[in-house]
Amino acid sequence: MAPETPKIPAQQQEWPGSAEQLRPAPDHGESGYTGRERLVGKRALITGGDSGIGRATAIAFAKEGADVAIAFLPEEQADADETKRQVEAAGRTCVQLPTDQRTEQANIDLAAGAVRALGGIDVLVNNAGFQMAQESLEDFPGDQIERTFATNVFSTFWLTKAVAPEMQPGSAVLNTTSIQAFDPSEPLLDYAATKAALNNLTVNLAAQLGPKGIRVNAVAPGPIWTPLIPSTFPDSKVEGFGENTPLGRAGQPIEVAAAFVFLASDEASYVSGTVLGVTGGKAVF
Repeated sequence: MAPETPKIPAQQQEWPGSAEQLRPAPDHGESGYTGRERLVGKRALITGGDSGIGRATAIAFAKEGADVAIAFLPEEQADADETKRQVEAAGRTCVQLPTDQRTEQANIDLAAGAVRALGGIDVLVNNAGFQMAQESLEDFPGDQIERTFATNVFSTFWLTKAVAPEMQPGSAVLNTTSIQAFDPSEPLLDYAATKAALNNLTVNLAAQLGPKGIRVNAVAPGPIWTPLIPSTFPDSKVEGFGENTPLGRAGQPIEVAAAFVFLASDEASYVSGTVLGVTGGKAVF
């Protein structure tokens, strides 16, 4: 049975938001996701792993047999603790690595910490992201543009650069892009631009790392019910979130995590340089 999303009421949170305050509660696969041993023995580093898509991916990976390290902002510790609890309930290891990824050195240190804790990295999920909606071009502050690109693009580049030398043939790098790269919304002008950049980066990294046996792919979510939504949009935009998709609802984090499981698994052994849309029917081309 596919997850369902009841109508989402107007609500707002302070950034970066909390999964525990979302109404209705999001589905991270805590009870509904069943693992099929597709990632047994793999070691994964997941950024933005405290909540939303990152938490769901950590839970799904654990249920598939992987040990995980999660990166998150220090102020997201409470959500990260719940992710750790869920991963450990699935019988796997969860290493917490609180990190602000907006500098190259932070990403070098993050990679080293994950390798040290897990003994290596087989799957890197670049999922950390920042957005903040603004009504007009004049409203976008300069420091927001810098934060959005540093979090979404620069950190992906730096962390992949730091992790790739530690990866063996058969490993996978997975990036989170967005429907915004294909169908951008004006209030997310800077965010949409970063996601388009990540699509390009994914293809180039696939070409760079392919000869080493490392696959690189991306998942492009549509409107997914995570703390990022009520903490970056006015409450009037949150009400009915996702109802403009062909499927008529917002997606759940676990529905995106399932795509990451496939791309991380040996089932996707000949898939590289592609963007897989999880958009509720919106086109990704």
